[in-house]
Amino acid sequence: MRKSHPIRRVVLATAATVSGVVLLLSLKPASDPAAASAAGAAPQQTAAAQEAPQGGQQGGAQDAGASAGTVTGDAAQTQYGAVQVRLTVANGKITKAEAVQAPKGGLSDQKTALAVPKLNQEAVAAQSAQIDAVSGATYTSTGYKKSLQSALDKMKASSGSSSGSSPGSSSGSSSGSGAAQARTVTGKAVQTQYGTVQVRITVSDGKITKADAVQAPKGGLSDQKTALAVPKLNQEAVAAGTANIDAVSGATYTSTGYKQSLQSALDQAGG
Repeated sequence: MRKSHPIRRVVLATAATVSGVVLLLSLKPASDPAAASAAGAAPQQTAAAQEAPQGGQQGGAQDAGASAGTVTGDAAQTQYGAVQVRLTVANGKITKAEAVQAPKGGLSDQKTALAVPKLNQEAVAAQSAQIDAVSGATYTSTGYKKSLQSALDKMKASSGSSSGSSPGSSSGSSSGSGAAQARTVTGKAVQTQYGTVQVRITVSDGKITKADAVQAPKGGLSDQKTALAVPKLNQEAVAAGTANIDAVSGATYTSTGYKQSLQSALDQAGG
């Protein structure tokens, strides 16, 4: 019987050893902790990358809302429908005016299309409710000015509250600083036989520094009487500092309505 050759045994042993090593190497990556942790970290990074844009968009929306200077006046009811004005304000000035509501239907469509663009332009140019009514659209113009004045009042009230709550102000000096600051007050609209009269005054140090008529009778003979009476009444209101002023001859109804609205404004101002 032939004995096995020693070299053959060595070759077989070497082959068995190499096979065992290869098998161990092929099983090691599956149990490698570093590979497992890397595989688990990849989905987390992806999820974080997906969440980042959402957070950025929310922050941008909040910043845009905080910087928006939009004020909407009260809706003013007219014979042909409601009129409501919205203002865009920047640095205390009107940069844009638009009608959120305006009379619609039939002839109102034409009048609205004619009047509103002009009223918008005048509001931006005048920076107040002292704008002319558009001929042929008196009711729309009147409602527009009322809503515009309401928006202006809200804008001033907002700016006043912001300045009043400044860190530098103190409770002890608030009354004195409030009296020193100019304040604008609009009286109630008073109905007369020939139209509405409404007065707005500016008060500083407890005195009237300016008076003007936000509304006054218009149309026909009323235009002449208003043009004659209102400037005199404005001057008398500033000079007197009260509503005890003389009526203008030939404009009794306008004068009476003016004094009533002036007294309402003074009551609101605490004068």
